[in-house]
Amino acid sequence: MHVMITGAAGMIGRKLAARLARDGAVGGRPVERLSLYDIVAPEAPAGFAGRVETRAIDLAAPGAARRAIAERPDLIFHLAAIVSGEAEADFEKGYRVNLDCTRDLFEAIRREGESAPYKPRVVFASSIAVFGAPFPDPIPDDFHTTPLTSYGTQKAIDELLLADYSRRGFFEGVGLRLPTICIRPGAPNKAASGFFSNILREPLQGKEAVLPVSEDVRHWHASPRAAVSFFLHAAMLDVSRLGGRPNLTMPGLSATVAEQIEALRRVAGEKAVRLIRREPDPTIARIVAGWPTRFEAKRARELGFTAESSFDEIIRVHIEDELGGKLP
Repeated sequence: MHVMITGAAGMIGRKLAARLARDGAVGGRPVERLSLYDIVAPEAPAGFAGRVETRAIDLAAPGAARRAIAERPDLIFHLAAIVSGEAEADFEKGYRVNLDCTRDLFEAIRREGESAPYKPRVVFASSIAVFGAPFPDPIPDDFHTTPLTSYGTQKAIDELLLADYSRRGFFEGVGLRLPTICIRPGAPNKAASGFFSNILREPLQGKEAVLPVSEDVRHWHASPRAAVSFFLHAAMLDVSRLGGRPNLTMPGLSATVAEQIEALRRVAGEKAVRLIRREPDPTIARIVAGWPTRFEAKRARELGFTAESSFDEIIRVHIEDELGGKLP
């Protein structure tokens, strides 16, 4: 099997590539080739026995998607995107990267299939940002998509394209509406949701973190480990079970910021909690106020997708995967 990952230099892309290299197969099918693309050249995962290609490529540039798809990958994980805060701050860049890039990729697949039969599996990273307030509690799978940010709008349009190109038989599409991924490793990024990770990740390393919203803010979360499992499960899913609705809201954990902090206290102690500094940011508070808080995710759960059930578990996953299994 030939697997392609766009956005492979990002956090989830790196973890997904590492998991593929470690497992060497997807659903029992051996992975012989990995094509890893991003705006900067991704690193090749360690330990992969097959062929690895890493390229710096702008998929929204003219002809770039056609050249990538000419390699005819069997499985495509489309993760390339800019994050919510950046898409809101830079309108043109958001639409170019989050929408034009996706449309170009889907069109490249369609046109490649015109020359000879070609129908890959495409697993697309969407977001719960496709939904907008006011919300019922919990939010059902059939709730309307009325995003309140440019990022959410871009992802919602991508979902419609994924559904239509799948309906027309150009590829087998599965769209995953990801929860906010927490705890994200590495340095803080420009995502408006970044503080959800920052207030746990930095104190776990003895560093100060800024909390820009009130502690009663509630949101929907899953760990990076769970996110990788979502993509791998979607890669082998029987798409006939989707009933023509290929976009799925992923399971997650609904928690308030206060509940996050209490989990940090239980796992790492009061000293870690004291490193959180309250510094209200009206812009972030406004964006977050329009985000969903809790989902049923019934369809995804019935299809076998799973996530964590407590924030203690999410924190312990981070300690195991990023901190060598113990606190510094």
